[in-house]
Amino acid sequence: MIDLHTHTIFSDGELIPSELIRRAIVHGYEAIGLTDHVDYSNVEHVMKNVQKARYLENIWDIKVFPGVEITHVPPEEIAPLAKMAKELGAEIIVVHGESPVEPVVPGTNAAAVKCPDVDILAHPGFITEEEARVAVENNVCLEITARSGHNRTNGHVARIGKLAGATLVVDTDAHSPSDLITDETALKVAMGAGLEKKEALEVLENSRKLIE
Repeated sequence: MIDLHTHTIFSDGELIPSELIRRAIVHGYEAIGLTDHVDYSNVEHVMKNVQKARYLENIWDIKVFPGVEITHVPPEEIAPLAKMAKELGAEIIVVHGESPVEPVVPGTNAAAVKCPDVDILAHPGFITEEEARVAVENNVCLEITARSGHNRTNGHVARIGKLAGATLVVDTDAHSPSDLITDETALKVAMGAGLEKKEALEVLENSRKLIE
């Protein structure tokens, strides 16, 4: 399992990085992205701390990617904040997309897919085909999410992503231990979004390509 969207106590997750990573290993994780929620008020604090979790790579058989999830930030500030996060050491940059279960500012999806520093547009809700095509141009992946609530539009995201030729990934958006999943469950999430098994398996491989 490669999961590039998770949260620790440095935002609204329940676990410190070492416990989250240990529990991920038990679920068969090969790699994990620690992508806590950030805006300008906390990005330096988050990056300073989550990068320290990389020491576990020398002890346990897992790759740890410190990163951020840019969350509820005005669309015009996404690109400069993404650049700032990268300069601070973020290796995975996620943007909190226009999920149907949160009041995300309209225009967030459009701003995120235009930004070459962004790796993943998380749970992008009713993303348009045009936005998905822009994501392709800028190598921004679209997320099929395992997280309850956000996953209501997985079918739409998969359909639009396929139409546009976008790169799809499956992540958990884990906030608690129970949110972590296995490869088998990730496959079910992808197939539940309407993908054929062969397509779903290819989607699971996309995360590997993202970190190579």
